[in-house]
Parts: sequence; C-alpha cells; structure tokens
Amino acid sequence: MRAMLLEKIGEPLQLKDLTVPEPGPGQALIRVSACAVCRTDLHIIDGDLQQPKLPLIPGHEIVGEIAKLGPGPTSLARGQQVGIPWLGKTCGTCSFCTSDQENLCLAPTFTGYQTDGGYADYTVADAAFCLPLASGLSDAETAPLLCAGLIGYRSLRMAGAARRLGLYGFGAAAHIIIQVARHQQRQVYAFTRPGDGEGQAFARELGAAWAGGSDQTPPQPLDAAIIFAPVGELVPAALKAVGRGGRVVCAGIHMSDIPGFPYRDLWQERSVTSVANLTRQDGLEFLQLAPRIPVRTKIRCYPLEEANQALEDLRRGRLQGAAVLQMKV
Repeated sequence: MRAMLLEKIGEPLQLKDLTVPEPGPGQALIRVSACAVCRTDLHIIDGDLQQPKLPLIPGHEIVGEIAKLGPGPTSLARGQQVGIPWLGKTCGTCSFCTSDQENLCLAPTFTGYQTDGGYADYTVADAAFCLPLASGLSDAETAPLLCAGLIGYRSLRMAGAARRLGLYGFGAAAHIIIQVARHQQRQVYAFTRPGDGEGQAFARELGAAWAGGSDQTPPQPLDAAIIFAPVGELVPAALKAVGRGGRVVCAGIHMSDIPGFPYRDLWQERSVTSVANLTRQDGLEFLQLAPRIPVRTKIRCYPLEEANQALEDLRRGRLQGAAVLQMKV
C-alpha cells in the first residue's frame, strides 16, 4: 500500500510503499477512501504535540470500508462503511472511562499520533471505536465530520444554551458548526484573521449574523464564544466580547500561551474552559444529527501524494472549509 510517512519531526512526509497491515484481535482493517487534513496533524508534524510514534502515518479523520476483521466478537461487518476519529482506544477501566468521560481516559490511544492513521491506502483500527456511517455525503465530504465536526459539536454543547455565539477562527470546524448552530436558531458571530474579507464573506454565506476580524468587537455582547484558532491571544479578546455569565470554550488540542489579562475581564461569572478529545457517544449523536440538518462540508481534494501541499495550504490559511486526501480506487 501507499502511505505518507512522518519519519522526523519538522520534515515533510515521505511517500512510501508499505505492507498492508493485518488486523489483530478486536481490530478492523480499513480500506481508506478519504482522510481529511486536520490542524492537529500540523501540531504533530511540527512538534507541538510531543512524543508521537515514529515513523508515523498521520491522519485521524478517516472514511473507508472494512476490508477484514480480526478475531473476536464485533457488531461490524466486512464491506461496511465506517469513520475512524481521533480517539482510537481507551483503557475502559479508569474512573473517567467508567463515568461516561472516556475522552479524559488516563491511558488513551490516539489515531495518527500513537497509532498509524489514514494518510494511506489502508489502516488498522480498534473495531469498538469505528463509527458506522450513513451521512448521505460522499466519502470526501464526510471525512471532515470525523474531527472538525465532532470536536466542534462537543464545543458547541459546552457553550451551553448561548443564543449569541462567537466563533473565533473560521476554518473546517467553524464552517460545520455554524450550520448546526443556525439549525438550533442561534445567532452566530464569526471572527476571522484581520483583513480576511473572503473568509468573512464565506461566514455570512453560511448564515453568520455578523463577520469581522478577530481584532474587532461584535455589535453586541456574546453569550459564549468558541475558539478554534490555536492562538492564545484570542482568549482575552473573547472574554471581552462575552457578556455577564459568558463562557469561552477553547476547542484546540494545542494553543499558544494565553497572555495575562485583568481580573475585570473575567469577573461577573465569565469562565474559560477547554475541550479534550471526544467520546464515542459524541460521534454517534453528531453523525446522526448531521444528515438531518443537513450539514454540507466545503472541501478541497488532494491526491494522497500531495499531502504536504495540503498541510502547507492549511498552515498558510489558504483554505475555505477543509482539505481532504483522496485515495485511488
């Protein structure tokens, strides 16, 4: 099989010919059809997230078909279409796993970080963490739902009942979650890189009540804000934008340092919280909800061997929506 391999942190991925892996007990071999490119992949490749398995096949927004099942009982079937998300396995026994908080597992395994991911023709995944798919979208359009959509959905839930919602960083996750928020009759205020008129127009096209730069103040106080951009300086800005009792949700797995800010910006029961990973229940709920809205993803497709270009386009902010790697049939 072909695979894009990370051999050394900070260096481009290398196209390699590798042996198709065999699924072990409780595992499934997936013939990958599409894998979206996530900012977390950049954090791994650039060394922001430390101690990945090396060499490593990145990618954790995977859509494909089960080609083979390893020994052991499973509800999955050969030929079934599934999605593989960031959370690849949990211990199942810690206090978090036994209290419906498996996203906080003390000994988790993450796809495309500690196990090989979807920048390849095939990948192996724990069968219990494969999510059945029936989205009505193409495989390439479905792929961003597996992380951008799932983390966005968990972040939206953590924003509570906010009617006026700010989204900082209008990329893959925000362009999905604005559709869910609008379906829930929320007003959305989109914040892009300063001067990004194209991104602001895209947000308004998707129903934003207001769109401006992250250096601007919204026309009225927000009830909550979700920060998708990995920029710590946005936390104080978002705190100033939310009203009394407002919540700021940091949705990324990595963020630059948050600068100091005066207590008055936090006072009046404003709060800051983070989102960590996802649960399988998040996946089941969101993947059932998305086709009912229906969520439509905007994607730019790349062949597998152009993964480095897709990553660079994401790094430079050249994308609207999500980048997706497509494998040859």
